[in-house]
Amino acid sequence: MRLRDFTPARVGLGRVGHSVPTSELLDFQLAHAQARDAVHLPLDVNSLVLELKQKNIQCATLTSAATDRFIYLRRPDLGRQLSAGSRESLRSLAGSWDAAFVIADGLSALAVHRHAVTLLELVLAKLDWRIAPIAIVEQGRVAIGDEIGQLLGAQLAVVLIGERPGLSSADSLGVYLTWQPQPGRTDAERNCISNIRAEGLSYPAAAHKLLFLMNESRRLRLSGVRLKEDARPPLLEN
Repeated sequence: MRLRDFTPARVGLGRVGHSVPTSELLDFQLAHAQARDAVHLPLDVNSLVLELKQKNIQCATLTSAATDRFIYLRRPDLGRQLSAGSRESLRSLAGSWDAAFVIADGLSALAVHRHAVTLLELVLAKLDWRIAPIAIVEQGRVAIGDEIGQLLGAQLAVVLIGERPGLSSADSLGVYLTWQPQPGRTDAERNCISNIRAEGLSYPAAAHKLLFLMNESRRLRLSGVRLKEDARPPLLEN
């Protein structure tokens, strides 16, 4: 029980005969149901657009080549590509952008709705960069940021995406950063900040790490395994 004061992981469950206590079994079933719900929950694009507009942040709505959730879950490759219509609509927004931010549902739209806009607002407030309109993508995977960044003409792509739910983290947000985005980039060419949520990495800490990586990526003109995240921890408030 003392260990459970420090982690939400399933440790020290106890035993009743040859099984776990009923309360632990019910907790497991609840967590499993919450994880499944997070995967299938649709992204409410209109509410995201409204949130961003209220904060005077320009955005564009896009879709991947996966036409629905059923196809998205079974064809990861289609989630990495834009639909033809979205690809065409981005061409009018192309320019010399320093960075392109992408918000994608990934495997947890719940995480996106809870965390993405707040984190984005913190980061944008400390950036004096030319930022492209925020791209909101339905049925999107991480790599879709490569195509979006290239079409916009951005030096850097930053994807905020719902991570695969765990049995204690159905609303975890991840951030992926790629220098010189273009289709074909590998995961080794990205940097990742994971587990952004109330019980995990806080918004200020995540923003601090992301700002460090963005500035270092632009300075060194690279991202991925060669870019090390060794930012000094921010001073604690209060």
